[in-house]
Amino acid sequence: MPKLEYRIYVVELSKRVFTENRRFREANPQFNGVLECLYVGMTSKTPKERFQQHKTGYRNKKGYKLSSNIVEKYGSYLRPSLYNHIPPLKTRAEALKMEETLALELRRQRYAVWFN
Repeated sequence: MPKLEYRIYVVELSKRVFTENRRFREANPQFNGVLECLYVGMTSKTPKERFQQHKTGYRNKKGYKLSSNIVEKYGSYLRPSLYNHIPPLKTRAEALKMEETLALELRRQRYAVWFN
């Protein structure tokens, strides 16, 4: 069985998320409305497969929802130019750290960003 690799991905969200979602707005006090709203995630699938799971409200065999409500409702498309420079990561822990690092870097650039 091949060893899992994890990839970081970025989804552009509709700017409606900023006005309609209080938690998103509170997480992004630096946002000035100029740049986009984004979701940063990590996956062992391809970013395209994971985006499709979000958009369809994917649930696992036990019925647990494994997709983000924010991406399901507001996700527009993948933004590979914001993540293609990040190589696949070997462990889930590395991927979670990189997800946070990228999300915080994008916030510093004044994007509005959601990550888990």
